[in-house]
Amino acid sequence: MVGLPASRASAPAQLRGYAEAALMIAGSTLLGLALAPRWGNAAVDLLYLPAVIATAVLAGLWPALFAAMVSALAYNFFFTEPHLTFRIDDPNDIVTVVVLFAVAAVTSQLAASVRRQARIAETHAARNATIAGLARQLLTCTTEKEVAEVSTHELGEIFDCNAVLVGGTARPTLLASAPGSLRLPPGDIAVAALVIDRGERAGRGVSRAVPTEWQFHPLTSGEAVIAAMGLARDDGALPIRPDQMPLLDNLLDQTALALERGRLEAEAHEFARVRERDEVRTMLLSTIGEDLQPPLKAIRDAVEALRRSGSADRDLVSVVGSEATKLERYLSNLVDLGPGSDQGPIEIDGVTIDLFRRSVLREGEEVHLTPKEYGLLAELAKHSGRVLSHAHLLRTVWGPAQEGQIDYLRVAVRALRQKLERNPSAPELIVNEPAVGYRLKAG
Repeated sequence: MVGLPASRASAPAQLRGYAEAALMIAGSTLLGLALAPRWGNAAVDLLYLPAVIATAVLAGLWPALFAAMVSALAYNFFFTEPHLTFRIDDPNDIVTVVVLFAVAAVTSQLAASVRRQARIAETHAARNATIAGLARQLLTCTTEKEVAEVSTHELGEIFDCNAVLVGGTARPTLLASAPGSLRLPPGDIAVAALVIDRGERAGRGVSRAVPTEWQFHPLTSGEAVIAAMGLARDDGALPIRPDQMPLLDNLLDQTALALERGRLEAEAHEFARVRERDEVRTMLLSTIGEDLQPPLKAIRDAVEALRRSGSADRDLVSVVGSEATKLERYLSNLVDLGPGSDQGPIEIDGVTIDLFRRSVLREGEEVHLTPKEYGLLAELAKHSGRVLSHAHLLRTVWGPAQEGQIDYLRVAVRALRQKLERNPSAPELIVNEPAVGYRLKAG
C-alpha cells in the first residue's frame, strides 16, 4: 500500500513497545543506581519521567502506562527503605512512589495524546496527498478510456490490490483493469451491473448474498450511477479496511467526475464535428442558391418580356413564370440557410436583434415592429455587413410580385430608423448604398 499509515499497530509492534519500555526503565534504574551513592535518592524518581514520555511518544498510551507502573515499582524496589523489597517503611517514600506513578501516568497520557494527534495529522496528510495525486493524474486524461485506465492503475497501487472498472447502464462492460490482463466472468459482470442499477456496494465483505471475490463500489455523478469499481486481492483477503472507506469514497468521487468530464468532452467534440459538417453543407447550399439566382432572374425577365409582347403561347408563358417563381422561392430559402441564420442575438449600437425569439430591443426596451418591418430587419440581420439589393429585399419580404415597388422598401426603412436609430436623420445602423440597396451595420 502506498502512503497510507495503518490505523492500528500490529501485535508484534505492540509487544515491541512493551519491551522497549522495559528496557528504558531498566536503563533509568541503572543510571539511578550509579548516581544514588554520590547524590542520594532525592532526585532519582525524575530519571524515570523521560523514559515514560519516550515510551508514550514512540509506542503509545498502554506501553506508557506500563512504563509508569514499572517505574514506580522499580523506584520502590531499588531506592526506598528497605531496599530490594516492595515494602515501604517511610511514609514520605509512599507519597513519592504514588506521586511518581501519578505524574508518570498523566505525562504518558499527554504524550500519547500528542502522538495520537500527530498520527491523525499524518493520516489526513497522506489521504489528502493521495486524493490530490489521483486528481492530478486524472486531469491529464481526455477520454473515458484514459480515465478508466489511470483510475484502475492508481487505485490498485494505493490499496495494493487488483482493480477493475465496469461501465455502461444498458449493457455494462469492462472498461479497464489493473493488471491489464484481468478479465471478469459473466457472474462478476452481473454483480457490477447490479451495483450500477441499485447504486449500492456489493461483493466480498459487503454483501453475503452476492457470490463473488470482488468488492464493487458505485461511481456516482449527480444522481446517476455511471460505473462500478471492483477491488480484490489475490490472497482472498478484504481489499479495503473499514477505516479506508472514507479515502476510497473520495477517490471514487474524483474518478466519477473525471469520467463525466471525459464523456462531456467526447459529446462536445462530436457536436463540434456535426456542427462543422452542417455549416459546410449549409454554406454549400447557400452558395448554390446565390449562384443560381442571377440566371433565374434572367428567365423571369424573359418571361415578363414574352408576356408583354404577346407573341408567345400565354399558357406556356404562365407555366414557365409560375415554375420560375417557385424555384426562386426555393433558392431564396437556400440562401437563408447561409452563415448568420443560426447565430445568437446580434448586438449593434445598443440594439439587440434576436432572430430565434423574434424580438428586438433598444437599450433593453422592447421595440414593437410591424410584420414587414421585422421581416426587413431580420433579412438585413441575417446578412449583417453585406449590401442587399432593393430587388432582393422586396422579393424576400413583400414577395416577387412587389419586386419593383421601391417605395414600399423606403417607407419600411424610414420607420425602422425612427424606431431604432439614435439620430434617424444621420443613420448609422441601417446604411443606404445609393442605387444598390441597404446594409445593416456589422455587430
